[in-house]
Amino acid sequence: MPIEPQKDPFVEGETAATQNIPAEANPYQDGSEDFALWSAGHERVATAQEARESEGT
Repeated sequence: MPIEPQKDPFVEGETAATQNIPAEANPYQDGSEDFALWSAGHERVATAQEARESEGT
């Protein structure tokens, strides 16, 4: 049986942001480390997207 790769909540959050999934859709339990990592990944991408939009690019 193959070993499944570990999920990376930070990367999952980044991916969610690129797919325009709102931060409120974080699938992890609020207050958990995974919740914080997912939120950080989402925020990183969302902030970059907002910056590009405000610059008109």
